[in-house]
Amino acid sequence: MATNERKILALRFNQDQGCFTASMESGLRIYNLEPLVEKSHYDIETVGSLSICEMLFRTNIIAIVSGGSRPKIPDNILHIFDDVQKKAIMEIKFASSVNAVRLRRDKLIVALVNKIHIFSIFHPTKELFCVETRQNLRGLCEVSPLTSSQKQVLVFPGHKLGSVQFVDLSSTVQSYSSAPVYIQAHKSELACIAINQQGTRIATASVQGTLIRVWDTFSRTQLIELRRGTDPAAIHCINFSRDSDFLCSSSDKGTVHIFAIKDTNLNKRISSLPPTIRGTLGKYGDSQWSLATFTVSTESACICAFGPNNSIYALCLDGTFHKYAFSSEGICHMEAYDVFLDVDDDDVF
Repeated sequence: MATNERKILALRFNQDQGCFTASMESGLRIYNLEPLVEKSHYDIETVGSLSICEMLFRTNIIAIVSGGSRPKIPDNILHIFDDVQKKAIMEIKFASSVNAVRLRRDKLIVALVNKIHIFSIFHPTKELFCVETRQNLRGLCEVSPLTSSQKQVLVFPGHKLGSVQFVDLSSTVQSYSSAPVYIQAHKSELACIAINQQGTRIATASVQGTLIRVWDTFSRTQLIELRRGTDPAAIHCINFSRDSDFLCSSSDKGTVHIFAIKDTNLNKRISSLPPTIRGTLGKYGDSQWSLATFTVSTESACICAFGPNNSIYALCLDGTFHKYAFSSEGICHMEAYDVFLDVDDDDVF
């Protein structure tokens, strides 16, 4: 078990999935992934214990929110931090606790329990507009990360159970946004939402955790239904590959699943079995199962993302780093393992 000083409260990839942050009881650490090196390190005296850290790509701007047992400021205050000056350069106070922060090069997005506030990144104290959501304790909120994305879209839980609301950010001007659009993604409460780099696809999972559905953001129609398993699970993370050819997910089962999105024929199917057997499987008979899987610690939540050359990272709250490579035949093999909390910061770049 990790000591309180090494306890990680949250892990988060940056927008290009080349760096990640570890918000900790003892402060904050920022890492590069290739190679795995510590980029920045802030102790408890400087930032306090943190529950949220969001990078702005690889710039010096990060957004942090206090949490844990030794917060330095209340959790309804967002600090914009300059990693070069090593200090907060702005703070924004909200009516309730901040549950999530998302950054783009032109927008700052802050999710509260039942509202999402949208600001210009150039004028963070001047709100562009605000939208109401259903109770959103998980802070579910994702935005297409690139200003050059085909679709400039913000997605979050709609008011109806299991629904996702879309807001088109490209048509947003002062205090106005285009009419919101909803899709009914699941029958149960949403547990996880992901969006691809291009802003053309989203993936959703409910608290049941058995299915992941992929949707087209233009037509708002379902493209694929993927089966993680048959037993309920808590989905911790979903991510698209940079080219949107693949999707990965992690859950409290300790298994990372990799699905093919572009060539779905690569996914495993029970339907390849003889019809006499397939007919006994009911709704599972035509399901698309993961192309490949690998297992990390079942006792520690992890997040996952794709690296170069069909590689995939899994970062766990116990401080471990896992890198696997996968093939189109569904074969996975470990390429690297480390304890990132023990990575020496002498090679900070």
